[in-house]
Parts: sequence; C-alpha cells; structure tokens
Amino acid sequence: MNFKRHIKGGSLELQMSSMVDIMFILLIHFMVATIFAQWENKIGIQVPSADSGLRIERQPGEVIVNIDQEGDIYINSRLVSAERLQSLLLEIADAFKNQPVILRADKNTRHKDVIKVLDICRKADIWNVAFSTLAPEEDL
Repeated sequence: MNFKRHIKGGSLELQMSSMVDIMFILLIHFMVATIFAQWENKIGIQVPSADSGLRIERQPGEVIVNIDQEGDIYINSRLVSAERLQSLLLEIADAFKNQPVILRADKNTRHKDVIKVLDICRKADIWNVAFSTLAPEEDL
C-alpha cells in the first residue's frame, strides 16, 4: 500500500472573491463615515472665522453641540432641550472622564445662548470644551 499523497506542482491560485468582499466592505465603511461627518454641517450653521484658530486633530468620542442663530441646540442633527442636553452630558461625563465637547455656534447666535450651553457643560463637570471656527478668507 502506498500512503503517500501525490503532490502536484501546480500553480497557486489567488482567491479574488475574498479580496473583492473586503474591498466592498471597506467601500461601505468609508461611505457611511463620510455621511456621518457631513450630517453636522447640514444644519445650516455658519461658524465665525478667527485669525488665531488652530486646526487640531479630532478626538475619538467627542460630542459636537450645534447652536443655531435662534438659540436652538442640536446634537447629531436632532433638536434637544437644555434639560435633555444636561442629562446627556451628565451621563457621558460619568462614563468618560475628560470628555471633549465642541461647540459649533452660528456667527449670529446670541451670547447668552452660548453661555447657557457652557454653563450646562460646567454643571456636567466637562471642562474640555472647544469652539469651532473657520479660517479667515484670504483676499485674492
């Protein structure tokens, strides 16, 4: 009896179906990530420009709070009340210390509306707060 297997010297094949599946999954991932990144900009808020603004790296898990010119507060493109914002920030601050919050206030928003959100952040013990601005337009 011959128990040896006959090994053929055939060529190795590359399985393209697995590679196509991975590329398709990556494509879907990046498309979804792009859509979520654009949701925050669709509210119609025009942030003011600042000469001294620095572009910083986005931090994972940061909360973006939008305030429109009427003083309405939005999180994830959903209108929330001041009480709901405070309860959300309290829950987040309990779970994650040094939670970053970015305020995107319209350039025509009243000062008292921005201070109201800052006060809510302070009550929730969130001190890592940044303001979103645009770079000034250069004259061509």
